[in-house]
Amino acid sequence: MTDTNNPTRQRKTISLTGRMLAGAAIGLMFMSFFLITAGAPNPEWGKLWMIRPIIVIAFAGALGGLCCHFLLNFRALVSMSKPMAIILSIIIFIVGLWMGTVLGLDGTMWD
Repeated sequence: MTDTNNPTRQRKTISLTGRMLAGAAIGLMFMSFFLITAGAPNPEWGKLWMIRPIIVIAFAGALGGLCCHFLLNFRALVSMSKPMAIILSIIIFIVGLWMGTVLGLDGTMWD
């Protein structure tokens, strides 16, 4: 007979919302640092030009968190080891942040 309520045997998993919020927060911190250190903007860009990069990078970070969640929780379906899933999710997250940065800054800083 086994004890199913043993707290030491229960797995703690991070929820999908938590991973997406963490990814969005990382993206926001990255973009905020990048925009603060950028210097004076071009007057042709308008007054609220920073809103687009912030929204796009937050969305890209959230999608990176979504990919990380799916890779780590469903890695057994594709017979992938946990270290390989972690490395792949980090690579996907970094590429996603890079793409979000390019899309967010297109037309302003990267024209």
